Amino acid sequence: MRTVFQYIRPKAGMMAFEMLIKLTGTVIELLLPWMLSVILDDYVPLGDLHGIFLWGGLMILTAGVAFLCNAFANYISCATSRDITRKLRGDLFSKVASLSCAQEDEITVPSLISRLTSDTYNVHQMIDRMQRLGIRAPILLLGGIAMTFMMEPVLTLVLAAILPLLGLLVFFVSRNGIRLYTRTQEALDLMVRRTKESIAGIRVIQALSKTEYEENMFDASNSEVVNRDQKAAMLMNVTNPMMNLILNAGLTLVIVVGAYRVNAGLTRPGTVIAFLSYFTIILNALMMVSRLFVVYSKGAAGARRIAEVLDAPEELLPMQLLETGNEEDDAEISFENVSFSYGKIEDNIKNINFSIRKGETLGIIGPTGSGKSTIMNLLLRFYDPDSGVIRIRGRDIRSMQKSELHGIFGVVFQNDFIYSDDIEGNIRFGREGISDEDIRQAIESAQASFIYEKKDGLSEQLASRGSNLSGGQRQRVLLSRAFAGDPEILLLDDSSSALDYKTDSMLRKALSKKYGSVTKIIIAQRISSIKNADRILVLSEGCEVGSGTHEELMRSCESYREIARIQMGEVD
Repeated sequence: MRTVFQYIRPKAGMMAFEMLIKLTGTVIELLLPWMLSVILDDYVPLGDLHGIFLWGGLMILTAGVAFLCNAFANYISCATSRDITRKLRGDLFSKVASLSCAQEDEITVPSLISRLTSDTYNVHQMIDRMQRLGIRAPILLLGGIAMTFMMEPVLTLVLAAILPLLGLLVFFVSRNGIRLYTRTQEALDLMVRRTKESIAGIRVIQALSKTEYEENMFDASNSEVVNRDQKAAMLMNVTNPMMNLILNAGLTLVIVVGAYRVNAGLTRPGTVIAFLSYFTIILNALMMVSRLFVVYSKGAAGARRIAEVLDAPEELLPMQLLETGNEEDDAEISFENVSFSYGKIEDNIKNINFSIRKGETLGIIGPTGSGKSTIMNLLLRFYDPDSGVIRIRGRDIRSMQKSELHGIFGVVFQNDFIYSDDIEGNIRFGREGISDEDIRQAIESAQASFIYEKKDGLSEQLASRGSNLSGGQRQRVLLSRAFAGDPEILLLDDSSSALDYKTDSMLRKALSKKYGSVTKIIIAQRISSIKNADRILVLSEGCEVGSGTHEELMRSCESYREIARIQMGEVD
């Protein structure tokens, strides 16, 4: 909650003004039952029509002023809560974008999505309702009690007797409500994850006739959300009927005691009627309080989850390091005894060592799960290695700013993303320094001339994930994006797997001719894609099992020879 208060503080002045207006309108509203008692006790028995119309007019004027004050205060409340939530959601998105991959893995993407959506909505509702009802309800409650005490102290004692019961009820509900709504949001995270996975894999699900299976899995997670929400709602919904029971019992006692006192001449009928009006106001105020606790429970649970992200420490910051490397002066990239584990249980890569010079090409090949993409993740410093050092131009990458490090690379990931934008927007990707000529040359190098055959050319709209392109077309658009930034180092992770052999060959020729001075790391499943690399690194189960040129590996590495036999029919 402290984190959310930091966003409320800049709006404190406006909120104080709104609360002052709300306070004025509510206090004025409390005068209405008292005015009614004056009319009934002082003017109706005498038949004084002038006094009745005068006080009736005052009641109408008072009600109008109270309405205007409350309406204006609600307008301000809506505006301030909107602005606070917009700033909170914007900062939360920025923080999510800056989280390290390890933090993202720990929190999970579905949880981040629900924190950006449902949790921020619950916080918005809490801020809005606290402004609207947080002043109005206590003033009506305390003011109503004060007015009844001034008008009829004896009847007020009946009301005072039931307040401790109401206090215990509210305390019990509020203490357990936050915990239950937090568990509900956790179940919602799981349902969002299930939905995200099902949508992403819809084609596989349909192809394998697993629609019913996925529906059952979704129903299970959906039912869990419903069950947890029902438990929370049942607890919160106990408040209204219990309050009604207690307060209506008190109202009955007030009528009984009031009747005896009127018969005894100790009070007047108008006072009892006004007291009943105040009692109704107090009842409504307590109903507001119960609703406030529901909104607060949801909002507080959401605020805590949001604060977990906003207060997450900044990881992978540049470090002040003492350079102790002994690499060659012309080494562009080097890995020195690098080991890393995602789960910190078993290493995903172990003792990886290699060094490549500027303009050289390193090919990396190996079976699925051998650690190929992990090497690229570490080079981009999405994670820090558990041991060992990674250097670029002799400098430990942990000492480099993110913008400096990432500005060196042109990257195509194994599971890269195409956005719902036109082709030019996907290639340019917000980089204003890229000229039209850069884009044209990048398209030419990526063998993506099909773009100009589209009806709208570079202005052709692409669907999210590039679902209106073939697999090979998607990869060539992504390659164009990587080439367009004039990178110093190219990282290509399985970026030509969907290309036919002819296009793949033309791509390799373009890489050699137009990017001969660019250092390249190519992760591939095909030997043909890396056969001419200056050095090939062969991985198996996270370990280096071979290193050298194609000819050297064919002589010395059994794993590489086996891949060559299968793919190319080559023999010793």
